Amino acid sequence: MRIYLDNCCFNRPYDNQSQIRIHLETEAKLHIQELIKKQELDLVVSYMLEYENSKNRSLAKKQAIMDFIVQNEAYYVGENRIKEAEKIAVSIMQTGVKEKDAIHVACAILAECKYFITTDDRLLKYKNDKVTLIAPCEFIRILEGENG
Repeated sequence: MRIYLDNCCFNRPYDNQSQIRIHLETEAKLHIQELIKKQELDLVVSYMLEYENSKNRSLAKKQAIMDFIVQNEAYYVGENRIKEAEKIAVSIMQTGVKEKDAIHVACAILAECKYFITTDDRLLKYKNDKVTLIAPCEFIRILEGENG
């Protein structure tokens, strides 16, 4: 199953873990990463994810995320698909989604992902019939329901 994790999801383990929600999302995200490493899930990566990660102020965080991406990507939506992604993103932005987020979602659609995993509450409100936007904990609940 192809999945797309956006930049905020990749950065969740680096957030302040004192709030239970953040801690639980971190644990869910780390579990998802383990499933990706075991090749039980196919990680989709895009030029937008690489771009946003390149802007990370912390060199250690940026490098750790990039290392994981490089070692585990199953499918890549590259800059050769910018025009396609931007075309899809235009209609997504009309619903109030910010441009970078819309491009992330568009890349997930182009890669035919089943799930787009994010911790961004505003983005989670966006609904699409081509990809399901979902929080990490909810994704784990669904996954365990399918396998349980």
